[in-house]
Amino acid sequence: MTKEDPIVKALQQYTTCDVSDALIKLKYRNGGFLSGLTMWSPHRQEGATKIVGPAYTVQYVPLDDPRPKHPTHYIDNVPKGSVVFVSAPAKTPNAVYGGLMSTRARALGAVGSVIDGRFRDLQEQRDLHYPIFARDVGTAPPAELVKVVAVNVPVKLQQTTDEQKDMMINPGDYIVGDINGVVVLPKELAEHALPLMKKQVEADAKMQVAIEGGMSFVEASRKFRG
Repeated sequence: MTKEDPIVKALQQYTTCDVSDALIKLKYRNGGFLSGLTMWSPHRQEGATKIVGPAYTVQYVPLDDPRPKHPTHYIDNVPKGSVVFVSAPAKTPNAVYGGLMSTRARALGAVGSVIDGRFRDLQEQRDLHYPIFARDVGTAPPAELVKVVAVNVPVKLQQTTDEQKDMMINPGDYIVGDINGVVVLPKELAEHALPLMKKQVEADAKMQVAIEGGMSFVEASRKFRG
């Protein structure tokens, strides 16, 4: 029996916003937010679905990249409890992930997949009740444009804005996704971030009660957040 990661267990009680609040306090850029990645399955931006797990990264590149294609299919080696994070070159029109990938990932015990690009077979994903976060959907398969060259390597968020261009996802970093979006919690910051989350959530709960009782936001913030 695989021992449950205590970091994953602790993160289950927090939202992506809680994670970002803590990372901002630790001066980690953008609070770990990975922009443009939203929930598509089992529902579209709806419900209580949340995924938490260490990243199992997959790197797609254009076909003209000199690196050789990865010799085996990445999906057959997904670790139990992981989040599959698939990185595709920016603006790739074809889907890089489909329903059979989720079927295999779920069978191996993955908790969800995050596709930094397009995916397809949306109804299949929903029928599996498998969590998918992605940039968009598509119909065409990837083989005519891109190939997988590496698995479990650092990947960069495929985003063109200056604010997000250097956001990295490393193998084993914690990925948290919910209705608010997707964040990456670097594994080396996890134990520092969790106490900050706890403190913030407790303070905000007290603030909410006080504000509902008529206290101003400024006063409540000063009293409970310090």
